[in-house]
Amino acid sequence: MATPDQKSPNVLLQSLCCRILGRSEADVAQQFQYAVRVIGSNFAPTVERDEFLVAEKIKKELTRQRREADAALFSELHRKLHSQVSNYATLFAQALPRDAHSTPYYYARPQTLPLNYQERSAPSAQSSGSLGSSGISSIGVHTLNGPTPPPPSLLPGQSHLGPGTGDCLRQQLGARLAWTLPASQPSLQTTTSKGVPSAASRSMTRPRRDGDAGGAVEVTEAALVRDILYVFQGIDGRNIKMSSADNCYKVEGKANLNKSLRDTAMRLAELGWLHNKIRKYTDQRSLDRSFGLVGQSFCAALHQELKEYYRLLSVLHSQLQLEDDQGVNLGFESSLTLRRLLVWTYDPKIRLKTLAALVDHCQGRKGGELASAVHAYTKTGDPSMRSLVQHILSLVSHPVLSFLYRWIYDGELEDTHHEFFVASDPTVKTDRLWHDKYTLRTSMIPSFMTMDQSRKVLLIGKSINFLHQVCHDQTPPTKMIAVPRSAEPLQDAADLFTDLENAFQGKIDAAYFETSKYLLDVLNRKYSLLDHMQAVRRYLLLGQGDFIRHLMDLLKPELARPATTLYQHNLTGILETAVRATNAQFDSPEILKRLDVRLLEVSPGDTGWDVFSLDYHVDGPIATVFTRECMSHYLRVFNFLWRAKRMEYILTDIRKGHMCNAKLLRSLPEFSGVLHHCHILASEMVHFIHQMQYYITFEVLECSWDELWNQVQQAQDLDHIIAAHEAFLGTVISRCLLDSDSRALLNQLRAVFDQIIELQSTQDAICRAALEELQRRLQFEDKKKQREAEGQWGVTAAEEEQENQRIREFRESIPKMCSQLRILTHFYQGVVQQFLVLLTTSSDESLRFLSFRLDFNEHYRAREPRLRVSLGARGRRSSHT
Repeated sequence: MATPDQKSPNVLLQSLCCRILGRSEADVAQQFQYAVRVIGSNFAPTVERDEFLVAEKIKKELTRQRREADAALFSELHRKLHSQVSNYATLFAQALPRDAHSTPYYYARPQTLPLNYQERSAPSAQSSGSLGSSGISSIGVHTLNGPTPPPPSLLPGQSHLGPGTGDCLRQQLGARLAWTLPASQPSLQTTTSKGVPSAASRSMTRPRRDGDAGGAVEVTEAALVRDILYVFQGIDGRNIKMSSADNCYKVEGKANLNKSLRDTAMRLAELGWLHNKIRKYTDQRSLDRSFGLVGQSFCAALHQELKEYYRLLSVLHSQLQLEDDQGVNLGFESSLTLRRLLVWTYDPKIRLKTLAALVDHCQGRKGGELASAVHAYTKTGDPSMRSLVQHILSLVSHPVLSFLYRWIYDGELEDTHHEFFVASDPTVKTDRLWHDKYTLRTSMIPSFMTMDQSRKVLLIGKSINFLHQVCHDQTPPTKMIAVPRSAEPLQDAADLFTDLENAFQGKIDAAYFETSKYLLDVLNRKYSLLDHMQAVRRYLLLGQGDFIRHLMDLLKPELARPATTLYQHNLTGILETAVRATNAQFDSPEILKRLDVRLLEVSPGDTGWDVFSLDYHVDGPIATVFTRECMSHYLRVFNFLWRAKRMEYILTDIRKGHMCNAKLLRSLPEFSGVLHHCHILASEMVHFIHQMQYYITFEVLECSWDELWNQVQQAQDLDHIIAAHEAFLGTVISRCLLDSDSRALLNQLRAVFDQIIELQSTQDAICRAALEELQRRLQFEDKKKQREAEGQWGVTAAEEEQENQRIREFRESIPKMCSQLRILTHFYQGVVQQFLVLLTTSSDESLRFLSFRLDFNEHYRAREPRLRVSLGARGRRSSHT
């Protein structure tokens, strides 16, 4: 048998008695029992309304014993006590242990209660003999009147209690259990209902009737009460045990109980089932490290509620132990009964039901998801249940708030168990920090926080880390954010649940605005973000007109060569020459050094025009806005705009050639028809290109850029700038026919561009042949005049015949030239016609309006029925509007 613990209260108390009296343990047995009696005495006041009833009973008892003087003295003492103490409940509440160091015995280890108890109907001699066996189990039950006076039987050299002392003690202990009732409960001790068996008959075991089953024993209510108190703690009793098959407590089949007691016992046993459910959850999760801080806080909140539940059980056990230890029948008015237990455990049962429902709902959840599950139970109309859940939620949300404040004020994320709704990916490099490193865990966002609040919280910490790691700005967050960090997280939790729109929302908004404003200021002041955006607009989107035109003039000889013969350093030198010769020279050196030449991948047959491109190098923080994807989009847009600009450049050369050739070839009247045909076709192409340039420059680029610039000026955070910039690029890509939906339109437009290039080569060949013919005719005439001046014949018959033959051949080639131009015109108009059909069926309204401008004289409408129907119907609708 194990030796008793040398630190236990019983051993220490016995050692104290031996030291004070100077005797051995065997000689101080009576004094030790008396000491246990003093320590275990009850500080149990009555309910205020029963005070005078008890006082009247005491005075009647004293009068019945012919002790009128004692009755008068008691009345006077009671009056003085009542005048000094106005509220017994207040004094008792102060006497109850409330801190962690004064936890009742049954809260610390409820499973250690001994099951080898004896029946309450045992003889009083055995009960009095067990005074010392209860140990310290009744500590925590106090009395307002101080320790019970020492009975004479426990003092050295005195006899046992007199015959009247026991009766007097019974009257003094009459209503000691009344304090266990809540203040709002009606008194159950003032009257006794008729028809209820007396205390003596209640505690008596009835003999088995003749009709009872063999071996069945009639179980008394007192035994059931004792069993129920153990069931409350999840411990099987003698007659009520846990059924694993049915997952509930059941009364033993051999116990002979009437239906009323059995039903009452089963109703009370539900409290033990609820306790087991909650205790099992906390025991399993408390040792699970992966459950996280939020889960541990939830378990701590459940433990706190169980602690209050164990306080009640401690009081009930103390009352039961008191009745057994005193060996005194306290009477039915103050004894523990099943019905009284039903009343006293009504509120605890509701609380345990709420906790059990929370445990079921929170299974498999952790972190913010667990907090959301608890928050869902606050939406109830029961004030007490809502108050309980809100208290638990304030404890559960405390780690979430700690994560949140650490994130928004320091930019630090210490989430070992992945409980916070902000996730970090340590594998992401610095250049992708803003886009990929920090994300939202949607499942972990607490339901008491909105998505907008979560997004702001993410941006606050992300901005702090972006400043430190990418911008290399080591300014402490305390200088960025003027809002002081909260030192009362529990108060913040209360604010969170009572005033989301003001108290908690205000802190997040203040930190969000201050951090985002500081970040944008650093980007604009230190890294010139807006200047780089303007530079991209001027150079990659061809906004710097004089620079682009001069660059084309300088690059024309180089780009006319095959793409394989180009060298990047030559093109870079031409680029620098164009910069120095135009207004681009006044840009910042930081911008000009980022401007460069880029050669695309060469395909067979490509010329320099097909592979040339301008490039703008971005790095550091501005690369967060101008990402690789964005720069690839800019490259596509530049190639499209550069090609369209080249078409305009070609048509300008064609028009200049027309003006020069019209004067030079006046002496060739047979060639005038060819020139006229070229002029008409070139005019159609010029109109087409001008309308396309107007659409691209003003309706697409300028309008989209103006919208982007306004959004950038009004942006509150970096995400707003990135979103506006991506929307700008998306609009430009789609309206410049570079997206996947406009592939057919882009193919037709490129076919138009090819026809323009074909016209240039055709016209150059025709004009070259005409100029050669003109040159030969002029040479023939000059030779003729020179001979005549020398006194010779101007020409011989053979030379004249040869000249006439050449002229006839040239005149015969003119119809071929005209035929070639007519074929080119036919192909060109067919491509434009198909392009117009696609424009009219486009979902973009601006493209449909472009079709009106391209076919302003309805030339193509007359040729194409589909254009006639579509354009006419749209024209009528527009005229009605």
